[in-house]
Amino acid sequence: MTNTEENTQKRLFLLDAFALIFRGYYALIKNPRITSSGMDVSAIMGFTNSLFDVIRRERPDHLAVAFDKGGSSARVEAFPEYKANRDETPEAIKIAVPHIKEILKAMHIPIVEREGVEADDLIGTLSKQAEKEGYKVYMVTPDKDYAQLVSENIFMYKPARMGNGIEIWGIPEVQKRFEVERPEQVIDYLGMMGDASDNIPGLPGVGDKTAKKFIAAYGSMEGLLENTDQLKGKMKEKVEANAELGLLSKQLATIMLDCDVTFDASDYELSEPDAEAVGKKFDELEFRRMKDQFVKIFSGEAPPPTTTTATKKQAPKPAAGEGQFSLFGGDSEAITDSMQAGSTRKTIKDTPHVYQSVDSPLSRKLFMNSLMGQTSVCFDTETTGLDPLTAELVGIAFSWEVGKGFYIPFPEDQEQVKELIQEILPFFEAESIEKIGQNLKYDLKVLAKYGVTVKGKLFDTMLAHYLINPDMRHNMDVLAETYLNYTPVSITELIGKKGKNQLSMRQVPLDQQTEYAVEDADITLQLKKHFEKELDEAGTRKLFDDIEIPLLRVLAAMELEGINLNVDFLEKLSEELEADITRLTSEIYAEAGEEFNIGSPKQLGEILFDKMKLVDKPKKTKTGQYSTAEDVLSYLAKDHEIIQKILDYRGLTKLKSTYVDALPTQVGIDHRVHTDYMQTVAATGRLSSNNPNLQNIPIRTERGREVRKAFIPRNENHTLLAADYSQIELRIIAALSEEETMIKAFQDGEDIHASTAAKVFNVPLDEVTREQRSNAKTVNFGIIYGVSAFGLSNQTDLSRSEAKELIDTYYKTYPKLRNYMSEQVDFARDNGYVKTVLDRRRYLKNINSGNAIVRGAAERNAVNAPIQGSAADIIKLAMINIYEKLENSDYQTKMLLQVHDELVFDVPNEELETMKTLIKTEMENAFKMNVPLDVEVGLGHNWLEAH
Repeated sequence: MTNTEENTQKRLFLLDAFALIFRGYYALIKNPRITSSGMDVSAIMGFTNSLFDVIRRERPDHLAVAFDKGGSSARVEAFPEYKANRDETPEAIKIAVPHIKEILKAMHIPIVEREGVEADDLIGTLSKQAEKEGYKVYMVTPDKDYAQLVSENIFMYKPARMGNGIEIWGIPEVQKRFEVERPEQVIDYLGMMGDASDNIPGLPGVGDKTAKKFIAAYGSMEGLLENTDQLKGKMKEKVEANAELGLLSKQLATIMLDCDVTFDASDYELSEPDAEAVGKKFDELEFRRMKDQFVKIFSGEAPPPTTTTATKKQAPKPAAGEGQFSLFGGDSEAITDSMQAGSTRKTIKDTPHVYQSVDSPLSRKLFMNSLMGQTSVCFDTETTGLDPLTAELVGIAFSWEVGKGFYIPFPEDQEQVKELIQEILPFFEAESIEKIGQNLKYDLKVLAKYGVTVKGKLFDTMLAHYLINPDMRHNMDVLAETYLNYTPVSITELIGKKGKNQLSMRQVPLDQQTEYAVEDADITLQLKKHFEKELDEAGTRKLFDDIEIPLLRVLAAMELEGINLNVDFLEKLSEELEADITRLTSEIYAEAGEEFNIGSPKQLGEILFDKMKLVDKPKKTKTGQYSTAEDVLSYLAKDHEIIQKILDYRGLTKLKSTYVDALPTQVGIDHRVHTDYMQTVAATGRLSSNNPNLQNIPIRTERGREVRKAFIPRNENHTLLAADYSQIELRIIAALSEEETMIKAFQDGEDIHASTAAKVFNVPLDEVTREQRSNAKTVNFGIIYGVSAFGLSNQTDLSRSEAKELIDTYYKTYPKLRNYMSEQVDFARDNGYVKTVLDRRRYLKNINSGNAIVRGAAERNAVNAPIQGSAADIIKLAMINIYEKLENSDYQTKMLLQVHDELVFDVPNEELETMKTLIKTEMENAFKMNVPLDVEVGLGHNWLEAH
């Protein structure tokens, strides 16, 4: 075939719907896309992104999407257990499918499905038919099974994922990946090896390497079975005994090519979409950015990337316009107009507005007169960077009326900036003016460097939205698009893609600076008006006003203060860890009998399970590689010294790289470490720490605890004080469940774990053994997280039956605890959420899911969230109360850190006795329950000593 013929050869793209839907859903599982109504649209977004990527990159002539419908009747008839081990489809995917089909119908993309037939069989049949008609066919799927269909004109097209580009497998790629001569031998490979996900049994004892070896020697499953006399030992016995199972497995792995479907080129030709219908659907799903992508792709605004196929470069098709392309030629404007006609989305610049710069003494005077007459004003600082400790002010925007706003630009000369700040200082110090912002903690920290203390009532739209919809993202772009149908101007639009941060803002013309800066203030003002109502409707206004907003000021002060770090100590510790790591490395090599990369899961797995054969049937990952995950190795560590050493090696290398070596690089210009506490990350209400994360510094290992020695007081005249709530979550669950037996134990000051052990093991309190107390402690804390008999047996030396008996006895001992847990689940089922002692809501959208695994996780959260969330609420209350006491007196003590149930303070030695009493009292009385809160206070020359 000539190059010209190849370039004119038509191409068909066939998408495996469910493979792409599942892939999209799980790609976003840690950060799901939730709409303002609480719908999880991750699966829809993931699939649609893949679809658009194919269209944008490849501009296909023909395209269709194949769906499974009712599973494979033929395979289930041949083997009833086929796919029987699969978990029920997640609720979010079930919900997604009808929406995806609506999108496809609106885009006029054909949907191919047949009852009792799987998508791979439909795609296989269509691929071979289209190939005969002279088409190049691309099967769009991440599923390796399709490799068996690859030919000179049929390719596997694996979409881009996690930063990796697309992969296109032709014959050479399949030969290399599976070590076969012909793609159809992949069927034999799959039949021999089996497939756990589809419950295809395969030949017992045959894995990836053995299957490849057999195919190289015998060519096929049948060839292997005809030559079993050449096999030896147990393998010979296994293969001969399971010959029929092997042939059945090959049959199950074979993609059918004779389904009741016919390729008709006219049906599959990519045609002009119904832009208005697509637009309405995307509006419903709150897919604003995807809507923009649709317009760009189908109206010719975005040039596509060229793609390299597995064999030859695909020549780009002629563009519809200079530097542009259009899928539908002269219809570009019609597509855009039609999309806009069905849309209410807008940008500020397309909306009537008046944004003014205030850049002269007279204009500033007039502006201040107007500003000081307001009762509520939104402001937003523009700075040279994202780190508030080093960023300089470029300007400040203000807005108090929708569509109107002002911008005061600042010069580079920081002395002049300070003079300008003095002019507007009355606004920030006015108690009578409410200040509105998005992520106000950042602005407060920036202004604090200029000597400005922001007074008066605060309203933070990011915090408000966190309480309204904690599982959704809270950045301004998302909020503006979701609630106001605005698409804000991005910084890259303003300063170009080369501008890495807002330092370039000073080079932007004043009118553009004004437009950009005031737009943020204007949008934030509008969001505030929207969220005020929703806070009231959700019953979280009091939580917002009394906890989250006051805490914002506390956290800003803590972050500005930072904590002193002994860098010299960490450097010495790093050397000691390096010596330990070197010693462990040598010992591991000696036991393994060779050197290898201990940090490589692949090499480690081969050493442990291929060479040393520590386990008969080692667990494997989805890619066929031996699993060396922490849980897998921890289970084996007690029986194999090398594995314990590997775990020790991992622990020390992580400790060294993540903390010991990293912390000194995060010391500020004041020689202190300044973490950033985030209020809007954990749905439970807990704070999270970042840059650096000081909440995850290890405490369970001796080496991990050493890191805390590096955190020291301001100087030799100060001492660190650590105050820690004792068993706060157990006290909360006792109070909430009104379990009298447990409450009395706390009221009497008993050791709760010994008390529990005495009751569940039916022995006197003074005869409880250490082992009994340890097991009771594991159950006490495990109950909060829904521990099972299996989980308890893994955490203790108990057998599974003993663990089950202990849990049953525990619930009999504390019957009200069990009732409380059931009531929480019932409440969640009826209301869709549970709440803490301060009415913080945790929404549980999957509480009524048909998927038992998904529903079970939601049920555990229904029990755990009120407890963990209440603990978070209580320590926040304590922080606010202590901060106010410190601020309203002449104390020099500073609150430095919050780590879960612990607070750390830097205390002048002369204030130690006063602070021990004040802090303990405030923490223990932050919230009154029928169970007393207990706080342990420690002092030390470093954090470890104090803890």
